[in-house]
Amino acid sequence: MRIALIAEWLDPWRGGAETSTLQFIHRLVDHGINLRVFTRSRLSPTPRMDVHMVSSASLSRTRRTMTFAHRVRQTLRSESFDLVHAVSPFCGADLYQPRGGTLAETVERNLALLRNGSARSMKKWLNRLNLKQRHLLRYERRMLGGAHPPIVVAISGYVARQFRHHYRMPADRIRLVFNGVEPDRATELTREADRRSIRAEYGLSGDDCLVLVMAHNFRLKGVARWMEALSLLRWRGVRNIRSLVIGKGDSRVWHQRAARLGIDDLLTFVGPTDRVAAFRHAGDVLVHPTYYDPCSRVVLEGMCSGLPCITTRWDGAAEMIEDGKNGYVLSDPWCVETLAGLVEQLRAESLRSRIGSEAVKIANRVSMSRHTESMIRLYQSMIHTAVSR
Repeated sequence: MRIALIAEWLDPWRGGAETSTLQFIHRLVDHGINLRVFTRSRLSPTPRMDVHMVSSASLSRTRRTMTFAHRVRQTLRSESFDLVHAVSPFCGADLYQPRGGTLAETVERNLALLRNGSARSMKKWLNRLNLKQRHLLRYERRMLGGAHPPIVVAISGYVARQFRHHYRMPADRIRLVFNGVEPDRATELTREADRRSIRAEYGLSGDDCLVLVMAHNFRLKGVARWMEALSLLRWRGVRNIRSLVIGKGDSRVWHQRAARLGIDDLLTFVGPTDRVAAFRHAGDVLVHPTYYDPCSRVVLEGMCSGLPCITTRWDGAAEMIEDGKNGYVLSDPWCVETLAGLVEQLRAESLRSRIGSEAVKIANRVSMSRHTESMIRLYQSMIHTAVSR
């Protein structure tokens, strides 16, 4: 089986979609799949993975993306593959799996960040001036809205609904293969050592309830809402709650916001780190009040590590949560009082233990191994169907 896999970017520092794709690629190679990967990122090839790095130098981001797709298409004309699997938008793919969901939904949910009607109208007007966004929306519509769209793979039911809502895609063109994450294989000794180390590093006591936030796009992932909830808890006189925010962000702006809310001594911006698992081992609760997430790796990994997680209905990962049993789902990111109330309840170690014990049971259902095996079965089915015609 020879597969061409197209992913414009595969740098883990860019976010969860890129990390997931990279883990998926390595799992495919482990299963003996012969891959040729087309990307703009610098990857090291392996015996079963041929990396074709596509140069797309240009003055504009839009032109670079267009050039990437054009050059990949030229190369594909001269080679033979059993299947072309696109993760990035690419007309002509047999199978399309946008791990970031549809661009149309991304634009819509970014508007949801703005409660003020005038601000939302201004944002819509500015979107019309965004040449790259306009081009990609047209390209996505051309891919998915035509008479013969590719088979699309949704990483959550939420993403499957996006295909139907924005592009009226027929059900027989959509496959649901739920997102996958790598298991947390740390031993109990490692977990305990990480907990002691991180808590000592950030001056936390054993009695502090440590609330984690993990995000790169602070605005879209609702970091401001958690900060407001933490401020509300302080105003109520709730004690022993500390928080660490892990990921990229303009620390100066967010430090100023924390100071205005009176929580700068309760909340620390850690920045990007390669010790994410260690922070999960040190934490007690994970909050992810996102405005949009096709299927959050942060939440899935948190649950698999036994953390009580709080997210929103705008996160595909919420489909793994039975509200109040193995986690919590907010109806809206703006539910600051509800978020504060849930975290206040989770100060109780007995409740955290019960929720965490239930959360970890989803591990087999969301493993990257299961995800990869499901994708390989889909490959085989599509190739068999094509050969039979």
